[in-house]
Amino acid sequence: TLKMSVSANTSPFVGKEGSQLTSQKICDRIMKELEVNVSLRMTPGETGEYILWGRGELHLSVFVENLRREGFELQVAKPQVVTKEIDGKTFEPIEELTVDVQSQYASTITGEVAKRKGMLISQNENDDGSARLIFEIPTRALLGLRNHLLTLSRGTAAMNATFLRFAPQGSAVSKLRNGVLIASEGGKAVSYGLNNAQQRGITFVPPQTPVYEGMIVGLHARDNDLEVNVTREKKQTNVRSSGNDDAITLTPATVFSLEQSIDFLEDDELLEVTPKSLR
Repeated sequence: TLKMSVSANTSPFVGKEGSQLTSQKICDRIMKELEVNVSLRMTPGETGEYILWGRGELHLSVFVENLRREGFELQVAKPQVVTKEIDGKTFEPIEELTVDVQSQYASTITGEVAKRKGMLISQNENDDGSARLIFEIPTRALLGLRNHLLTLSRGTAAMNATFLRFAPQGSAVSKLRNGVLIASEGGKAVSYGLNNAQQRGITFVPPQTPVYEGMIVGLHARDNDLEVNVTREKKQTNVRSSGNDDAITLTPATVFSLEQSIDFLEDDELLEVTPKSLR
């Protein structure tokens, strides 16, 4: 139901953390995986990348995690839903989504799925105070849903999706994520620069983290992308005034897992995956 582009790492930090760097090595490893992973397919892309076709986010992210642990450095694009052309019309996969959750969160879960073009088919109340919600929802709307439902239900929702059929493609799902904070200069992130960035949103990197120009360092509080300088240090002067020497208290950085990082991506963004870092 999903396809995802992977290619050799091209960031300014290439080669600093991994040992398997070339596109050919990535190709050889994928070909080896295809011999044992019968649900995976690969086609070469137009600009040197490899398109992996799989059964869902978890299926593809598990393979990327395996590559990471084997010393590979690569970059991953946002997953795309596999569609079909039938009689000149575009058809997309529809899945049956089952969510088991405490009854107190049922309406919240239903509202979130409805935002993503999901339709409630049935709702059953259990004796233990939980509810089982069954929806029909386009596969493209499932991207990033699992982690969001866990947040809404305080980690108690259990979600499972099964492919149902292909149906005519519906209208686009509205953008559900705000813009991002982008590093305007390279260097090491410092508390002063991160404190300024946290006035505008959530940051993803702690102090002393190396960053490069163009790297996403946080989530903006608004819809648009914003450039920030997280490497900016406080100017030293001979003048002292009240409050100048107060210690900076930062909110801890938000750290994503591999699956959360892939969910976060938009069409114009890439995830850099190395054995030690996700950028």
